[in-house]
Amino acid sequence: MDFGLRTSDSGRLCASHARLPPMATQSTVTTAPQRHPPGLYVLFFTELWERYSFYSMMAILTLYMDEVLRFNEHLSGQVYGSYIAGVYFLPLIGGWLADRVLGFNKAVIIGAALMMLGHFVLAVEQLPFFFTALALLACGSGLLKPNVSTIVGNLDHDRPALRDSGFNIFYMGINIGAFISPIAVAWFRARYGWSVAFASAGVAMAISLAVFIGFNRYVEAGARRVDETTEVVDLPPREARARVSALLIIYLIVIAFWVAFYQNGFTLTFWARDNTATSIAPETFQAVEPLGIILFTPILVGVWNWLRERNREPSTLGKILLGMVFTALSFAVMIGAALLAGDHGRVSPWWLVSSYGIIAIGEICLSPMGLSLVTKVAPPRLRGMMMGAWFVTLSLGGYFSGTLGAYWQTISHAEFFTIVTALVLGAAVLTIGAMRWLRPTFTMAGAD
Repeated sequence: MDFGLRTSDSGRLCASHARLPPMATQSTVTTAPQRHPPGLYVLFFTELWERYSFYSMMAILTLYMDEVLRFNEHLSGQVYGSYIAGVYFLPLIGGWLADRVLGFNKAVIIGAALMMLGHFVLAVEQLPFFFTALALLACGSGLLKPNVSTIVGNLDHDRPALRDSGFNIFYMGINIGAFISPIAVAWFRARYGWSVAFASAGVAMAISLAVFIGFNRYVEAGARRVDETTEVVDLPPREARARVSALLIIYLIVIAFWVAFYQNGFTLTFWARDNTATSIAPETFQAVEPLGIILFTPILVGVWNWLRERNREPSTLGKILLGMVFTALSFAVMIGAALLAGDHGRVSPWWLVSSYGIIAIGEICLSPMGLSLVTKVAPPRLRGMMMGAWFVTLSLGGYFSGTLGAYWQTISHAEFFTIVTALVLGAAVLTIGAMRWLRPTFTMAGAD
């Protein structure tokens, strides 16, 4: 299994060949393997616990509003969608602040501290604290999310061949946190109540902050490199505009993916509770999708490597298209489940497990490649802001997921899943149409 941890350095080989002793030959030359810097693994664990924070909210936020705060589904949909929108819109501002004011390192530290505080405030089970906590979490995420991802991309700035594999490793940390959190908060909620479940995410953010500060010397160089690059590197205006335009088109297309994906914390959680024949806590099912990513990522990376050796690996855009197709297929499975169960019947949990497993493959194809794409294509002076703009796609997708989910009880479940499937298939068609226009720009940027 090759995660891209090592690669040959042909440039160094050629440079050193001229200095070989007379008896040496090219066949005797070996080069030191390239490895990811230690900072990648610091960011891996920083993000792992940050994702515990976020996915703990995905697991129980809707249930808390329904069972404790007694919000109706329309209000729950508005709050759920607005919370995700805030979490992923504010990175646009957080990226700008890192570019222009704070620097990437300081932005991550402040963001982690705000998120830790937000979870402890949420543990106070009163309505004013509820909305204050959501605001703190959104602001903290806005500072942390884009800037951790930008630092990851710049750790391997002089070894671009390692960048995609670096994001695959980083993405594994994301999904380990996403896998642990639903199981853990379900356990805490069942035994100790909502407050302890929410506070556990505050402890997770304390660990995330401690890891980042305690091992900061390993990531500081990468963060400083981003700052230096944005100051000295510039592109011709025409090329910069083309790169930004190409990224914006991709951003618009992938919104549909996130509308579908974020049904996991809303309508699919209700499906797990009300339409699945099981005694398992409904939030626990959300662990299936990140587990799928953990299991399927090595397989898919191996497939990409096998195809690359035969010059048949899909392009970045091709992988995004595959992500859309698998996502549509996952909701097509739910159409079948809804036709079988109707709106009030219960079906085997394997319907939901299968849907989550399929969308996991879609996410592997789309999301880490999107992060890598931004670090490659974005003009250096706008890198933090464009990474923030990537998270705005999650913001809009999350908001519209809540808007759409508000109709869960208004239309039949089969009709609901059909709408989601059609939306994602439409985005896949747009991706096909955009490929020819976008590929030259991505190729010029070394991203295809």
